Amino acid sequence: MHNPTRFVGLDVHSKTVAIAVAEEGREPARLLKQVPNDLSRILKALDRLGPREALRCAYEAGPTGYGLQRALSAAGIDCIVIAPSKMPKAAGDRVKTDKKDAVRLAHFLRSGDLVAIHVPDEACEAMRDLLRAREDAKRAQLRARHQLSKYLLRHGRRWPKSNWTRDHHEWIERQNFEHPAQNRALQEYLHTVNEATARIDRYDALLAELVPSTEQAALIEALQAFRGIQLLTAASIAYELGDLRRFRAAKKLMSFVGLVPSEDSSGDRVRRGSITKAGNGALRRLLIEAAWSYRHAPREAYRLKKRAEGVAPGVRVIAWKAQVRLNKRYRRLVARGKPKQKTLVAVARELAGFLWDAARQEVLLAK
Repeated sequence: MHNPTRFVGLDVHSKTVAIAVAEEGREPARLLKQVPNDLSRILKALDRLGPREALRCAYEAGPTGYGLQRALSAAGIDCIVIAPSKMPKAAGDRVKTDKKDAVRLAHFLRSGDLVAIHVPDEACEAMRDLLRAREDAKRAQLRARHQLSKYLLRHGRRWPKSNWTRDHHEWIERQNFEHPAQNRALQEYLHTVNEATARIDRYDALLAELVPSTEQAALIEALQAFRGIQLLTAASIAYELGDLRRFRAAKKLMSFVGLVPSEDSSGDRVRRGSITKAGNGALRRLLIEAAWSYRHAPREAYRLKKRAEGVAPGVRVIAWKAQVRLNKRYRRLVARGKPKQKTLVAVARELAGFLWDAARQEVLLAK
């Protein structure tokens, strides 16, 4: 007996889940009910729609994470998580409610217009959480340093050289004010900076300890054969993107991280603008930072050699080709008068392609 497929939209929030269903055919999607965000209550509502194998569910990625998707998949229900930025929306639609969102999800799931995102496994997500916690610590450090710098500037204390070197730190410690309250304020500011720095150091030690025991360890080791990519950047790429080989072509990866130009073309008119900045902004920033290294002439520095010692020969060949090509591209674009920031974005885009090529090497899989 054929069980018709039912397409279920879930608008998930911390306390409630709105459930809507679209039947096969052209009947409009309809709201089923709103239930508390409790797995047993959600499964009970879904079971009333028919056999679990005949259900297809979708909900938007958000702060509630992937727990519901994993739980529904474990219960035998097909469930995807979709990208909110690619949710179809009418230009004149100005009404947004939880119930309406669930109905739209069910409707577009049936029509095939939803774009599913990659759901990482729990171990990969755990390492991603650690990296994002480090990002939070880095932002806290930058904020603390900024506050301390402005405090000193308000009182005419200016350091003439590079900031946040050892000499700069010692200079700050030697500062003395007339009033005890100002000295106490300085010590508190400095203590906050030191604590934030120590917090980052602890995260770095944790990464160095945990990375070798994860499934992505070989990929992370291989990515460090590239100039400008050390443990932190390599781990961020591996855990944020998952398996790079899931992208069918290098251009797919470049597009995923938002490094391709935007376009607004029609008929004979072709208009390309700035990069799309889609996807993960932190990862895009790390790739652009790595691109800075390719302004220097290609060479095998000692530290780079040490990082590449255990890497497969095929990956080392690709890393060297990246050095030669990207340095040549950097110099050519600068000679043509391109702004340095645009040049670095172009280099970062091609660097993403080289990383994709290294990840798909068969020798890497055999490590």
